[in-house]
Amino acid sequence: MSSVPSLLATALALSLATAPAAAEYSLTVYSSAQPGQIDTERLADHGDRLPGYALVRDLRRMRLQRGRGVLRFEDVAARMDPTTVSFASRTDPAGTRVVEQSFQYDLVNRARLLQRYLGQRVRVERAVGDGMEAIEGLLLSADGGLTLALDGGAVTSLNQYAGIRFPSLPGGLIVRPTLEWTVEAARDGEHEVEVAYQTGGLTWWADYNATLDERRGCRLDLGAWVTVVNQSGGSFPDARLKLVAGEVHRAPAPQQKLAMTMAPARMMADAVAEEGFSESSLFEYHLYTLGRRTDLPDRSVKQIELFPVARGVPCSKQLVFTAAPQFNAYHGAPQLSQGFAATTRGEVGAFLEFENREGQGLGIPLPAGRVRVNQAHGEDGSLEFIGEDLIGHTPRNEKLQLRLGKSFDVVGERRQTDFRLDSNERWLEERFEIEVRNRKDEPVRLRVREYAYRWSSWELIHSSHAAEKRDAQTFDFPLEVAADSAVKLGYTIRYRW
Repeated sequence: MSSVPSLLATALALSLATAPAAAEYSLTVYSSAQPGQIDTERLADHGDRLPGYALVRDLRRMRLQRGRGVLRFEDVAARMDPTTVSFASRTDPAGTRVVEQSFQYDLVNRARLLQRYLGQRVRVERAVGDGMEAIEGLLLSADGGLTLALDGGAVTSLNQYAGIRFPSLPGGLIVRPTLEWTVEAARDGEHEVEVAYQTGGLTWWADYNATLDERRGCRLDLGAWVTVVNQSGGSFPDARLKLVAGEVHRAPAPQQKLAMTMAPARMMADAVAEEGFSESSLFEYHLYTLGRRTDLPDRSVKQIELFPVARGVPCSKQLVFTAAPQFNAYHGAPQLSQGFAATTRGEVGAFLEFENREGQGLGIPLPAGRVRVNQAHGEDGSLEFIGEDLIGHTPRNEKLQLRLGKSFDVVGERRQTDFRLDSNERWLEERFEIEVRNRKDEPVRLRVREYAYRWSSWELIHSSHAAEKRDAQTFDFPLEVAADSAVKLGYTIRYRW
C-alpha cells in the first residue's frame, strides 16, 4: 500500500477547517429485496444494485451569516440523490432559503490523485536493499505501475514502490461527500438546521426462525429478525431507525424496474419490548420505529429483533400428493392430445400450515421473508433442521403454508385408464386411477391434489372418493392410508369448449 504523508496532512487540515457540528440522524429504510434474494456472504457484489433506499434526516446546529453566504454540509451519504435534498432552518424558517446547491463527491483516493498529477512532478520512494531510495520526476503514466520522466531526459518504469509524495491536495478533491449551498439568511448566528435526502445503498429484509414440537401435538414457536444493510457511503451513529411497510410507488428510472417495498410485521402491542419496534399508520402503509437509537456504520450489517417469539402456535402437518400439471391459460385452446400427462409418477410434498391469528399466538401482519424450521427431536429435545420456505406478505388472520420437503416413505402414481374425445360435440372425457402407498409404521393423512389442466370449463362426473374444490382449476381428495398399505382412487373428468 502506498503511503502519502503530505496528502494526509493536507486532508487533516481541510477536515478541521470544515468540521461539522454534531449531527442527529433519523433514517427511514425501504426495501425492494425479494425473500431470499440477497446472499449475505456476497453483499459487496451488490454495490449500487443493493435493492433498497432510505430517507435520511440530519439535524445539526450550524452558524449562518446574515445575507448571502456559502454553507458546507459534510458527512452525507456518497450514494445520495441530490435531487431529493431539502433544507430548512428550524430557527428562522421564513427568513432562510437556499438559492443554489451543489453536491461534491469526488473523494480523495490513490487512483484519483495519480490521474490529477499526470504531467506533474511527484516524489516516489522505493526499497533498495535495507534502505529507501527517493526518485523525483514527471508522472507520465499510472497504468499498472508508474512511469516517470527523470531529470536529464531519462524515463523509468516502477512496478513496485513504497510510497508517493504529492506536493498538495489538488483542487476539487475532498475527503468527505459534501453538500454546498449558497444560503440567504435574515438572522445571523447559530441555527438549528434540518437536511433530508434519499440515498441508495440501504435495505432490509425479514428472517424467521421456527421451532416445531410434535411431542405436544403440533406446536410452533416463531420469531422474526430484520437485517439492515448499509452500503450508502455514509455512517449514521446513534440514529433513529424506522422501517416502512407497504408497496410505495417510485417513478422508475430508465432501464430500471420499479422497486416495491417489503412489509415488516405489525407488532403485538402487548408483547413489544420497551425499546423494540412500535407500529403506527402511514398513509396506506405501516411505519415501524425502533424504540432506541442504534449505530449504522457504512459497510455494515445489523440484525434487530422484529417481534418477540410467539410460542405454542397451533399448526398442522400436511402431506400432499401431486402428479398432474397445472392449467396454463396461455395455451388459448384445450389440450386434446391423449398422451398429454397420461401417466406420471408423482411426489408427496411435506407442508406445515398455521394460521396468523391473535387467538393462536400471532395476529401479526408478516413481511415477506425466509422461514427456517427446526424440529425438537428425541427425549432431550435437540433441534434438527427440517426445511425452509419463502413466504410473501401475509396479513393477519390469513393462513400460511410452508413447503419443507418431500416425504421419504409415502409414494404414488397416477395413470390414465380411459380417454374419449368428440370433436364435433366439443367435449373430452378421461378417467384416472391414482394409487398412494404408505410405507411408514403408522397411518398417515394426505391430500391427493389434482388440476383440471386441459381447459377452463370442466366437471367431475364420477369419483370413488369425495372431492373438495380448492379453486377454479384445482380439487383435492382427502385420504387416510393405514400403516404399510395402499389406497386407490379413481375419477372421471369432462371438459367442454
